[in-house]
Amino acid sequence: MATTPAPAAAKSASPPPRSVLRDPAFLRLWAGTTASGLATWALPFVLGLAVLHRDLGAAGLGLVLAARTAGFLVAVAVGGVLADRHARRAVVLWSALAAAAAAPLLAAGLGRSLVLMAAAAVLAGAGQGACRPAFQALTAETVAPEHRQRANAAMTLTVRSSTLAGPALASLLAALLDTRTLLLGIGLLWLVAAFVPARGAGAGAPPAIPVARPGFRAEFLDGIREARRHPWFLAGLAGLVAVIALGYSATGVALPLVSRDRYGTEWVLAASTTAYTVGALGGALVVARWQPRSQGWAAFAGLAAYGVAPLSLMLPVHPVAVVAAYAVAGVGIELFNVPWFTATQREVAPDKLARVSSLDFLVSYGLAPAGLALIAPAIGAFGVTPVLAVCAAACFLVPAAAALVPTARHFARTPPAGAGAG
Repeated sequence: MATTPAPAAAKSASPPPRSVLRDPAFLRLWAGTTASGLATWALPFVLGLAVLHRDLGAAGLGLVLAARTAGFLVAVAVGGVLADRHARRAVVLWSALAAAAAAPLLAAGLGRSLVLMAAAAVLAGAGQGACRPAFQALTAETVAPEHRQRANAAMTLTVRSSTLAGPALASLLAALLDTRTLLLGIGLLWLVAAFVPARGAGAGAPPAIPVARPGFRAEFLDGIREARRHPWFLAGLAGLVAVIALGYSATGVALPLVSRDRYGTEWVLAASTTAYTVGALGGALVVARWQPRSQGWAAFAGLAAYGVAPLSLMLPVHPVAVVAAYAVAGVGIELFNVPWFTATQREVAPDKLARVSSLDFLVSYGLAPAGLALIAPAIGAFGVTPVLAVCAAACFLVPAAAALVPTARHFARTPPAGAGAG
């Protein structure tokens, strides 16, 4: 007797995609980035402890930090080209090893040879600079496009947390360890950054065996040409120039002066700096889940929000208002940073991503010292209030103008499906 066939089992729905926060490859990359961030932010603090212990003079501290910045600026451009020529994981490995090697040299020169310390600081800065664009490109290799915004938010949470945790951890350990041992500990953090991240496996990886590559200068210029293909990217760089060279620098110089002269306490300085970092952490948490229809316009609005910081310093407001303004500025800067990184990873040609990212880091890190060098004499010549007024206006107006550039509305040359033309 024939039997009735059993009904076919319903096709099981495919499981939802795993969260990027449960992806072992991303977690290893995140751990390496965390270690490099802690090492980066702990070093100036540890060197400051050396000044307190009279192992290093104030002038020596300035020289060592300037040497580190110089090494960073040179290496970030070189690292961008190398990370597009070779495996990004290898560039992270060797650049982090260079920064790790600088730690024992700094310890050996402490109190003995300022020349050795300056040379080691150049090496440390070079390692830090070379790994930045490589980490950025490695994120695009490791994380699927639909998860990159959350991944970048997790990365920026690490960076902001490191600004607090790095010095705090060094301060706690300073009660138990001497300065040389702390410097060696920074080297160990760089070893974690060197060896923990996994190799990227995405389509963004450069070819393993390049057939014929042009020279370094030609490849760097090719990266600039790629950046020029994206008007929204150039507009974003213009906004960053205004906020970093004018906004960051003006508040960096003016905040200690206003805290001392107007409010008569260091509390405003400490609280405002902390509020900025806490605000940035909050902004990263928000933007991890929030994806506005006009992402570029929302990001530029966040960047312009930094203008409330210099504005609060030029007005006779309650100190709580200054602290609140810095918190708003911190939120805004991450509302810009995370979509900016994500759009760069999405829109830029994969084989040129590290070079284009290096331009971003050159602007972000390179203009801050130049701005500080110009703002301080300007305040001396014209006074705090006029300089802050100009800087606040620039922070508001330049990002607003950048938002009007074609393709800026969505941070994309082609608007996403369902979005209006931008």
